[in-house]
Amino acid sequence: MYGKKQTMSKNNKIPYNMPFIVGNELDYISKAVMENGHISGNGPFTKKCQTWLEQNLGCPKALLTHSCTAALEMAAILCDIQPGDEVIMPSFTFVSTANAIVLRGGVPVFVDIRPDTLNLNEKRIDSAITSKTKAIIPVHYAGIPCAIDEIMEVAEKNKLLVVEDAAQGYLSRYKGRSLGTLGHLGCLSFHETKNIISGEGGALLINDERLMNRAEIIWEKGTDRSQFLRGEVDKYSWQDIGSSYLPSELISAFLFAQLEKAASIISKRSKVFFIYYEGLKDLEDKGKIQLPSLQGGTDGNGHIFFIVGPDAEQSQGLIQHLKSEGIDAITHYVALHSSKAGKKFGRISGKMKVTNDISQRVIRLPLYYGMQEQDVDRVIQAIRKFFS
Repeated sequence: MYGKKQTMSKNNKIPYNMPFIVGNELDYISKAVMENGHISGNGPFTKKCQTWLEQNLGCPKALLTHSCTAALEMAAILCDIQPGDEVIMPSFTFVSTANAIVLRGGVPVFVDIRPDTLNLNEKRIDSAITSKTKAIIPVHYAGIPCAIDEIMEVAEKNKLLVVEDAAQGYLSRYKGRSLGTLGHLGCLSFHETKNIISGEGGALLINDERLMNRAEIIWEKGTDRSQFLRGEVDKYSWQDIGSSYLPSELISAFLFAQLEKAASIISKRSKVFFIYYEGLKDLEDKGKIQLPSLQGGTDGNGHIFFIVGPDAEQSQGLIQHLKSEGIDAITHYVALHSSKAGKKFGRISGKMKVTNDISQRVIRLPLYYGMQEQDVDRVIQAIRKFFS
């Protein structure tokens, strides 16, 4: 709650996530209504947020959306996905990554992940490419960057587009560059479970100038309304397919207040991340768990702290143990290729050994802005107690 520390006592539950207010969120919402007189999409706060993203991420063009799902769906349209076209992606991801392709009539092609980063295995992409392949969607799991240089090299060689699913990667960096700005397109999330939040919300980052004009038209329901508002045309009309992808100004006002404090939010989450890491490292050294990979050349954002248990049975046992201690730890994705819809709409390329294994063993630990050091220590000690 605003103005109060979000601490958890020994007798209280530690939630997996907790939304928060950090600055001028409520003031800006009031300003949007009472001063700006604009609460529908593409108003002053939307423009402020987009400018902030462009300047701070180094992105040529940013468009706010009502969700990362919407950003992915826009990206699928911009990639010109047609019925039967194939798009390579990991199976270890949220359904929105695949749904965006299926909604255009495309086919998700599921490729295995790496055991260290839990990201798309860049060495498996070549063998998944066919004459129908149109794009690659790498997912930066837990804010840990994919091997994006290698992925872009494969894409360039095969004339494919790359859409970064950076829903979890906001303000993570790879070799000094922000995730979401390395592919042709990047998709961000500001869902309440993410680092920077607006309840629901997202953004599409357009890094290829060939896609910029069409992106703006798709974003404005298929019209050239944005050009009209800038005085570039004397009236606006229907130009292309599109939909209502804009967030309201109330969402954008809340988000802009969070963006103003983004550095301190990321710093605090990263501090929690490394308290976990240091407190559990010896369990990894003893072979009891696997911790997130700390790759050279990357700068993480403290989004998710996960552990990988020794086997599925012990992982489930640990979750139940933490629950008995008042700690809300959860698993992550049911692998898409094993789901009903995944089998119907997608196909597998190669063996999914790592995905099948990891998806049964990964555990996400509580991590949120208001989390205090004593809460983190309580989680660490509960894990140590289980393995002792």
